[in-house]
Amino acid sequence: MSSYADRLRALREELARRRLDGFVVPLTDEHMSEYVGAYAQRLAWLTGFQGSAGVAAVLPAEAAIFTDGRYTLQVREQVSADQWSYQSVPQTSVAEWLGEHAPKGGRIGYDPWLHTKTWVEQATRALRDKGAELVAVDTNPIDAVWPDRPLPSNARLVVQPDALAGRSSADKRQEIADWLIARNADATVLSALDSIAWTFNVRGADVDHTPVALAYALVNSDGTADLFVAPEKVGEDVAQHLGNAVRIHARDTFAPHLAGLNGKKVAADPERAVSAIFATLRDAGATVLELRDPAVLPKAIKNEAEIAGQDAAQARDGAALSRFLHWLSIEAPKGGVDEISAQTKLREFREATGALKDLSFDTISGAGPNGAVVHYRVSEETNRPLELNSLYLVDSGGQYQDGTTDVTRTVAIGEPTTEMRTRFTLVLKGHIALARAIFPQGTRGSQLDTLARQYLWAAGLDYAHGTGHGVGSFLSVHEGPQRIAPGGSGFAGGDEPLQAGMILSNEPGYYRAHEYGIRIENLVLVEPRDAPGAEKKLLGFRTLTFAPLDRRLIDLDLLTDEERAWVDGYHAQVAAIVGPQLDGAAADWLRIETAPL
Repeated sequence: MSSYADRLRALREELARRRLDGFVVPLTDEHMSEYVGAYAQRLAWLTGFQGSAGVAAVLPAEAAIFTDGRYTLQVREQVSADQWSYQSVPQTSVAEWLGEHAPKGGRIGYDPWLHTKTWVEQATRALRDKGAELVAVDTNPIDAVWPDRPLPSNARLVVQPDALAGRSSADKRQEIADWLIARNADATVLSALDSIAWTFNVRGADVDHTPVALAYALVNSDGTADLFVAPEKVGEDVAQHLGNAVRIHARDTFAPHLAGLNGKKVAADPERAVSAIFATLRDAGATVLELRDPAVLPKAIKNEAEIAGQDAAQARDGAALSRFLHWLSIEAPKGGVDEISAQTKLREFREATGALKDLSFDTISGAGPNGAVVHYRVSEETNRPLELNSLYLVDSGGQYQDGTTDVTRTVAIGEPTTEMRTRFTLVLKGHIALARAIFPQGTRGSQLDTLARQYLWAAGLDYAHGTGHGVGSFLSVHEGPQRIAPGGSGFAGGDEPLQAGMILSNEPGYYRAHEYGIRIENLVLVEPRDAPGAEKKLLGFRTLTFAPLDRRLIDLDLLTDEERAWVDGYHAQVAAIVGPQLDGAAADWLRIETAPL
């Protein structure tokens, strides 16, 4: 269709044909994934929004798009204000908005395979107060008006070797079986794609940047499992790896299989399993236990093999990023480098390792004012040159078979202003405070978040995103349940106690709208810590990411002696880990960049 206005009009016409007065369009798939395959990019097709989190609500005479603070600028640049009103989450929820704007007696449609049970309950209550009703659709109306909608990927599954996984699939399935027996349950539904990949030690290529395959699974209390995946995706090597204890079924037989679980006690995760799964089990006469996916926590707590793999991946990736930063230091001041050419060059350095499987997300390559768009994604229309006396923010990562990386560096092109140096240093001080934190076992991410914000707060500044997210092992770059974020703020996961073996990002930032953005991001591993006379078990962070910080942006007068020592110690590690991988001019550059302040 020729324009987004035409697409919105076509959807409204389709809704009218179905006697619906509205429809809700989330940015997710049947697995509640954050990143989704092209076939499920319904929100982007309808609105033009390219962010990784958002929801749209369409009514006959008005429409709204809901995004959080990461996308405040981006949504306004990509989605027309002529057709859409902009709503901020968590200040406004979709359910609340529908309750206020839906016509009295209206029928608001939703796809039960794209929403959680909790969301359906909230929206149902909000609409009931208006005398309106929420209506589950059999087929998604956007699919009916999207003429060239891509087909789901047909990429084959690949085996993740036990040597990298650290545990066999049989061992993981038995752990889940023991969990089921302890709860007197017969089976658990696994619908989150990364949980399935982790449990079965397989990976896929069905979702950009996340090595997972479109599948569902049931793990049973006897340790066997039923895996629902397109049979043509399972080669002989994968079938042999899975063994006879894993039965393969076509993916489209999952719902009928659930419908046959009459009398069974089945666990399902209300946060990760969609509403349709609960409804199908309920209608089948199964007893449903609403419990967290049993793969979530063990997946988040990395074992020795996964940690060793992550160390190797980080060292490799740090060298690629350092080569890029050296290249940038030479080429950017000459002019001629723009956001697209910079991110292309960075990918080339990662590909040159010979180990890159994919990027771990679309690189955020933001020059000047584009760096203030927290989750910016460059296009031909928005591409900017890296200009002298400006800042360049590059947030990027790689997927390697032994680990997933995510790192942000902010670079001065030419001479930074005093304000840029001051605010970079305030962000750095927060980054250091979090990196150096020692805390008792049982501490939650929400309790640590303030450490990273304290110096910005003291200057009347802040940032509208969480400070840290979990990271998988050759899996999702955003992995739960752990997170470092303000408590009760709408940032999910900040109340999960941190445990040794968890990997998180440490990424405070500052964004001056329409001028520049600053973010410093390293990945960290939660480890046990000792302290003289300690009366509690203690934890702390070990930094995993190694690439130099831009010393031109550090105002030494704002750093304490301990903070200077941290920067010098960090740069000494960069020199020791990355230095031997570089040669020639790049090695000489790194020696200068990592010298003591």
